Amino acid sequence: MPEANKPTPSLWWKLSWQLSLVIVAVVAAVIIGLSVYGVMILSPNVAVEDKISAAVAKAVERDAQGKFQLRDTPELQSLKALNKGLWYVAATTDGASVSYGTVPAPYAELAHLAYLFHDADIRGSTGTNEIATIERVETAVGEVRILFGGFADKGWPVLALLAGTYPIYIPLIALALPAIFLTVPRIVRRALARLSEVAREASEIEPRRHGARLSADGIPKEVAPLVIAFNGTLERLENEFKKRQRFLIDAAHELRTPIAIMQTRIDGMPEGQDRRRLLDDVARLAETAEQLLDFERNDQVTDLHETLDLVDVARMVVANFAPLAIAAGYEISFQSRVESLERRGCPSALPRAIGNLVRNAIDHGGNTGMISVSVSADGAVSVTDEGPGIPPEHQELVFEPFYRVTPRSTGAGLGLSLAKQVAANHRGQITLVSGPGGTQVKLKV
Repeated sequence: MPEANKPTPSLWWKLSWQLSLVIVAVVAAVIIGLSVYGVMILSPNVAVEDKISAAVAKAVERDAQGKFQLRDTPELQSLKALNKGLWYVAATTDGASVSYGTVPAPYAELAHLAYLFHDADIRGSTGTNEIATIERVETAVGEVRILFGGFADKGWPVLALLAGTYPIYIPLIALALPAIFLTVPRIVRRALARLSEVAREASEIEPRRHGARLSADGIPKEVAPLVIAFNGTLERLENEFKKRQRFLIDAAHELRTPIAIMQTRIDGMPEGQDRRRLLDDVARLAETAEQLLDFERNDQVTDLHETLDLVDVARMVVANFAPLAIAAGYEISFQSRVESLERRGCPSALPRAIGNLVRNAIDHGGNTGMISVSVSADGAVSVTDEGPGIPPEHQELVFEPFYRVTPRSTGAGLGLSLAKQVAANHRGQITLVSGPGGTQVKLKV
């Protein structure tokens, strides 16, 4: 598949889940780090404390005379079998005790005092490398304190510590995860909000509205070069566009002189069919040159805020084109639903646009029927003819410059395009409805 068909990745989604995963990883690393630190300062026997405590708790009992003793349960037997060097001293809080195995000499003096300790981690003696631990456990005969050591396999202290401290970090994770996955996307969305605004501003830039630039205010410095580069591109495009404008305007102006000379020479020719055809051709050429000038002038229109009476403008256009329409075989009418209708716009562009609509109706209305021009109360000027209409496949294309429905059309194909350009400059719109019974073009400003 082409690269262009790949879906565009969402920066918001990418940043949201990546930042969330980073924060989760940091929280997990902190928990594991604290556990590792805890193992470093706690007894290495922490992983086996539960084993010895559970086994002793099940084995504790008193005999018929009430003497404290330990049964040789399967759990104790299993511990002894797996740890040949195992030793322990189990003592009640009143000093009664039971021992197993060989207690290292440095700890032997503590054996009879084990009942005095609540918890203890005993190590660092020069006389032995053995690490001893004192743990307490609740049993059927009350609290028992166990001094032990000699485990061959001390297990995984980190895992044991994690298992023992889950009441602390599980609630923390349960609270932190929803907070992370809910707040991080919101934070990222707010951070990218200005980018969304700039994207909207970019989408609203019209190609014929010069001087439009994107604002870099509030843009992250990592993205600001992109905005600056985009503005630079707009400036370069405008400069090239202005060069093209100047060329077309100069060319159209230069055409006026030879056209006038040709018309003067043709006027001096004797009457005849050839003279009439040449005059018509020169008139078409002159009209095309004027339309080219109009097309480029409309791009440079700046006086769009003068108050005009749309009814008077449309009435004047009808009066100017009435002789041409009648000579071409039409009847022409004007009506308005309001006596006056003020609009702000260009005093030269609006009459040209309406005039192009009337001229288009004269050229393509079939030289028969009525051409109706009307003004509605909402500021729409409609021009309707009773001609053959425009085929559906051409209706969207007639507003393109130099497009002609029929190759033999006498026009240059600029009339409707000029009208659409004027409507766009005035932030209005132009619509076309056509069928076998005629065509209506509506210009609303």
